[in-house]
Amino acid sequence: MGRYVQVEPNVSVFVEDIGQGTPVVFLHGWPVNYKMFEYQLNVLPNHGIRAIAIDFRGYGKSGAPSTGYDYDRMADDVRAVIDDLELSDVVLAGFSMGGAIAVHYMARHAGHGVSKLALLSAAAPVFTQRDGYPYGLTPAQLTEQIIEPIFADRPKLLETFGGMFFAKQHSQPFMDWFHALGMEASSYSTINSAIALRDEDLRGDLSSIQVPTAILHGKKDEICPFEFAEEMHKGIAGSQLIAFEESGHGAFYDELEKFNAELIRFIKSEL
Repeated sequence: MGRYVQVEPNVSVFVEDIGQGTPVVFLHGWPVNYKMFEYQLNVLPNHGIRAIAIDFRGYGKSGAPSTGYDYDRMADDVRAVIDDLELSDVVLAGFSMGGAIAVHYMARHAGHGVSKLALLSAAAPVFTQRDGYPYGLTPAQLTEQIIEPIFADRPKLLETFGGMFFAKQHSQPFMDWFHALGMEASSYSTINSAIALRDEDLRGDLSSIQVPTAILHGKKDEICPFEFAEEMHKGIAGSQLIAFEESGHGAFYDELEKFNAELIRFIKSEL
């Protein structure tokens, strides 16, 4: 059942809410929307799981203001949804950019309402290279390869990005559908979120995470290299790292059955 939640004056985000049981809040990646979790939302409610998926501001069915695409505001939007739905004991499950925002939520809001954290191919702790962090693109490369092309030909940039997403070959209709999800976003949210991915640094947030955490990550990820997962694993006390040997960034579909099984196992495991 879809609904809108007002997160600030004149800005509302769309929330899909399916099933009953343990609440799992899904945060999608750049530049798509909650529909990327279709193949999880089809399955999890059959296992006593309430699947709640948010369209971030600027994406999917949500409002698209010109501002508010930094991690602070995006984490605050997640808090607004959790409070509006009166959720507790949530499993917060963030993919890629959504994983970074989930990490920041845990620090900024002291894990409010969250009992477990699932980081799915997360773009954390940092998406671009820093001193002491030689992984991913440099900030200049991200600007040149992702941000600047959006101004010139956003459909082409998203097609190129989508071509890096999966390690396995999937049907052309599936790839066309996935590309269309990115085109549903506003152009300026796509640009400003890419700027946030380039500039935000969450290394200081990892130590604040005090809930059971599962890190699901593809070994062949070309967008968020597997070293990201290893850095998160080192920085989050007691976390478990689950590698997907045959997956790229899109482990949620490259190894669909294993991904769903591992996610359900983690959600239903005893604290």
